[in-house]
Amino acid sequence: MKGGMQGMLKQIQKMQAEMEKVQNGLGNKTVTQESGGGMVKVTANGKKEIISINIDPEVIKEGDKEMIEDLVVAAVNKALEAANKMAEEELGNVTRGMIPPGLNIPGF
Repeated sequence: MKGGMQGMLKQIQKMQAEMEKVQNGLGNKTVTQESGGGMVKVTANGKKEIISINIDPEVIKEGDKEMIEDLVVAAVNKALEAANKMAEEELGNVTRGMIPPGLNIPGF
């Protein structure tokens, strides 16, 4: 039984190291989402940080402040949602098979 427990601890340590590596790498992975048919584009990284916002000059020329704000909010929300999904998938690849389905562990 002791050998089994040591083996399990080694697996957990390996998984923790892999997760740390993946979490560090998420800052280098990006997703871009858009709203208004591409009038506003937002890029976020896997750490759920907004990296850039690009607004089509034609939208700015129109000068509709409320519309621009709405398009930015929509694109930011889409980008953050996509970044969250990407992070979950990356971390899920590390924990697959280690954590039983349905076990709700924060951060996984």
